[in-house]
Amino acid sequence: MKKTEKVCITVQVEVNATRETVWKCWTSPESIVKWNNASEDWHTTRAENDLRVGGKFSSRMEAKDGSMGFDFEGIYEKIIPKEEIEYLLGDGRKVKISFSNYLTKTKIVETFDAESENTIELQKNGWQSILNNFKKYAEENKL
Repeated sequence: MKKTEKVCITVQVEVNATRETVWKCWTSPESIVKWNNASEDWHTTRAENDLRVGGKFSSRMEAKDGSMGFDFEGIYEKIIPKEEIEYLLGDGRKVKISFSNYLTKTKIVETFDAESENTIELQKNGWQSILNNFKKYAEENKL
């Protein structure tokens, strides 16, 4: 049996907002439901976030026409406020997110283990679209 190699995908964005604003928008369930979608025909109907090592997060993502949906959830493994988050998804994949100052902006770099159901390109494009939505939301809603 051939062992499948783990593939990591990285997406990133620069947000014209402070790390404090970015952190609040990224971690607040009230904010998550407003930016967490890859396209206009999808939305997040609920979000829960227990932001601590060992804490769980969960969000429900659904097509607006009700044709499909899924839960996105995991457990936090590392949290450095306003700097870094690492978590383990329910299917065993790892995700690492870093937040850093970049000139007058905040740079977010998100690296995640690929899953085997969808193409690498589709996964990268989907996660990048969500990150782009986050950028737009955070820049418009400086908390």
